[in-house]
Amino acid sequence: MSTFQRYILSEITAELPKLSNKKVAFGAAAYMKNIAPFLGVGAPMRRKLFKEIFKAAPTPTSEELGKTARALWKLDEREYQYAAIDMIAFFIDSADKSFLKNHVQYLLAQKSWWDTVDALGSAAISPLTVKYPSVTLMRSWTKSPNMWINRAAIQHQRGRKSQTDIALLFEILDAHSNRHEFFIAKAIGWALRDLSRVDNLAVKQFLSAHPELDKVAVREARKLGY
Repeated sequence: MSTFQRYILSEITAELPKLSNKKVAFGAAAYMKNIAPFLGVGAPMRRKLFKEIFKAAPTPTSEELGKTARALWKLDEREYQYAAIDMIAFFIDSADKSFLKNHVQYLLAQKSWWDTVDALGSAAISPLTVKYPSVTLMRSWTKSPNMWINRAAIQHQRGRKSQTDIALLFEILDAHSNRHEFFIAKAIGWALRDLSRVDNLAVKQFLSAHPELDKVAVREARKLGY
């Protein structure tokens, strides 16, 4: 175990439970459909704690960052997965071009629910696919049998505005256009709605060409009034 991993795990497992609240934990678990137990630590409190711990930590290598995230992921309470995500975001400059394939792909497929999958998108997938073009990896995620990895691929360009690779986005959306799982349809709709802010015509054309799209995807795509 590296010095970085030992420090992060010892500090977070020692300090985070001190902030626990049973009432908050019960409500959070119910809201998240009991995907995992919770300590009951609200976002502002835990993020303040995590920031203090991360600021005092040595800078990790990419592999140390990934292994530490995996170790936090294995702990029971959901806040430890949130700690892993916040840690990745804090040390994102340490992540190398293999980090998504070597570590984030694993995290996406474990204890999967929208909260961790979408947060990993913001913390790791979005910035790293800009820094390290990952078209081949996103295509492999598109073909994955895991719905949550599909969702991550569908959403990986959200927020890029005029820098969106529309051809790649439509290639990914086309591969899932006949899917009716709620979390896939929602992701498709959000991706299209993002694109409509910069290329409304392209979105209209895609919707017209794909009448098989789930109504949830269509409704989300049209929420800006287009």
